[in-house]
Amino acid sequence: MADEFSYDTSVFSNVGRTLNDEAEIELLSVGVDIGSSTSHMVFSKIVMEQFGNRYFVSKREVLYESGILLTPYASGITIDADILGNFLEDQYRLAEITPADIDTGALILTGVAVRRRNARAIADLFAEHAGKFVVVSAGDALETTLVAYGSGAVARSSEEDKIIMNVDIGGGTTKVAICEKGELVDMAVIDVGARTICLDHEGNVDRIEPSAERYAEELEIDLELGKPISRETMQTFADCMIKKLFQVMGGDEYDDYTSLYLRLPPLKRTKKPDVISFSGGVSEYIYGREERNFGDLGPLLATGIKQLVEAWGPEIIPPVEGIRATVVGASQYTVQVSGNTIYVSPNDVLPQRNIPVITPAMPLDEDELDSAKIAASIIESLARMELTESDIPVALCFKWQRSATYRRLDTFCKGVIQGMQGLLDKNLPLVLVNNVDVGGLIGLHLHNEIKLSNPVVSIDGIVLNEFDFIDIGALFEASGTVPVVIKSLVFPDNNEQTE
Repeated sequence: MADEFSYDTSVFSNVGRTLNDEAEIELLSVGVDIGSSTSHMVFSKIVMEQFGNRYFVSKREVLYESGILLTPYASGITIDADILGNFLEDQYRLAEITPADIDTGALILTGVAVRRRNARAIADLFAEHAGKFVVVSAGDALETTLVAYGSGAVARSSEEDKIIMNVDIGGGTTKVAICEKGELVDMAVIDVGARTICLDHEGNVDRIEPSAERYAEELEIDLELGKPISRETMQTFADCMIKKLFQVMGGDEYDDYTSLYLRLPPLKRTKKPDVISFSGGVSEYIYGREERNFGDLGPLLATGIKQLVEAWGPEIIPPVEGIRATVVGASQYTVQVSGNTIYVSPNDVLPQRNIPVITPAMPLDEDELDSAKIAASIIESLARMELTESDIPVALCFKWQRSATYRRLDTFCKGVIQGMQGLLDKNLPLVLVNNVDVGGLIGLHLHNEIKLSNPVVSIDGIVLNEFDFIDIGALFEASGTVPVVIKSLVFPDNNEQTE
């Protein structure tokens, strides 16, 4: 089940590979996106250069892009793993790359696909990549965030000083992201998708998603598997979806039913965007890159929403990545070494591998800290990254500011415990990462003053970002430091855009 699969990750460094004494390294990366509508993969070469004690991506070159496969279904609720596996094997062969050549990669399950019964079986197709891959089961909020970056909307909003909306219309859902000043500031997700209804070659209904059944009920239309459906009826479904999507985008007032299709809260911001870009499979029709009909709602949705947006007024621009926005790159591989003012107890809590990172905007610049605000920011960040119910440790990364007095440390630690309580109740280690030399003080305070019973790993001298996954190695006894391997999704620059 999807809930069991979330954040099932694996380390992805090649055995024997070392970054020591390498000022520049090249990594062969593969990214795989298995969605409710389409599946595809990209092979890339990533060049990394060393600055100080950290490696940064200096170049990303696409070596091979696979064809687009309509995600195969053995039945309405089961993805056909055999067909998918054969497709992936063929792409390796066509790219003239073997699994042994891969240094790093990311497999992302998105959309309705992540809720299929055999999501675990899909991940098992990549069992031979264990030790190299990070696997992410992306729910609505995380997928919207990935798309906002992968489409280039976040970067553009900084470079052009405009409010940019990216609308990712996929097979099962549509993700709406508002980006401003280089940040994702708002999002919404609605059950609007091209393949919520699919037809076979004879024009009979071949698949019906639960959301399509709700639309049919609202429209008072009989929808049955194996029964024919007219183009006029398909247009009626598409028109209803388009109307609701446009409302969610802010172009019109909500009707009585629209909120029933929302998968996240509605947009809080009501200001009309300056620019709109489209990504996802339906975007291929919007920008004229696809003309074929696959027996779904894709062409109808594209035509209708494009007409509404053109009349609304925002400029329509192409994305940096369209159908491949979710998995524009595979993974980045970097290493840092912690400071020596750290706290690890008990020692055998290390090593820890594949820990997802959260970077909440905690109010740490005030003389008097507020534990409730600290907890709230952590809870919000866990929810955004869909880690609230995580069964593995989560690394809380923060930038400590001002003094480390007893009172400030105490307030901070109490806020952290409150925010991370759901994970601590599972007896998971508390992993803290900060940028200055207070790791040891915080760890001691948690165990000695607050009497936290969970294992604690509190390290400093490290800078992390959301979307990072980290490995923390065993303690170097001689120096009192630990090695930290940092793995991040890599998003393209605007100059990588293809027409």
